[in-house]
Amino acid sequence: MNDFFPEIEVSHAAAEAIARGLYAVAKVDGVHEREAALVASFWADVGGGAGALAELERGATITAPELSAALSNNDLRSLFLKTSYLLAWADGKVTDAERKIIADFSKALGVAAPDLGKLESAVKEYLLSHLSPVKNTDAVVAVAKKLGV
Repeated sequence: MNDFFPEIEVSHAAAEAIARGLYAVAKVDGVHEREAALVASFWADVGGGAGALAELERGATITAPELSAALSNNDLRSLFLKTSYLLAWADGKVTDAERKIIADFSKALGVAAPDLGKLESAVKEYLLSHLSPVKNTDAVVAVAKKLGV
């Protein structure tokens, strides 16, 4: 079992809210190709259908209160916030606009700023943990610096 992403039950409505929230994070500073691929893959995998990304592009941007109502427990809320940071890092950097929308969502989800900071740090550590088998330590150090770890 993965401690970072434990298995949890995600209803179709919660999955749709997560996909819409992720798309809002990606869209806030211009949807990067990798971000679009991640959102589309997630939404298609949880039942969004073949035209998953097009559905999200055409739909209304989810509001923080809508997201909060759809993500009814702490496990779903944590899943969304961690995934939001992973998505934001997909293009190699988290912009101020991405940080702001994630912070706005976290506030609506009842997650305090210090806890959000801990989640972001956990995401960075998660990303770095995947580089541990890499033998080129200079490259790993460079990535760690880029992540601010």
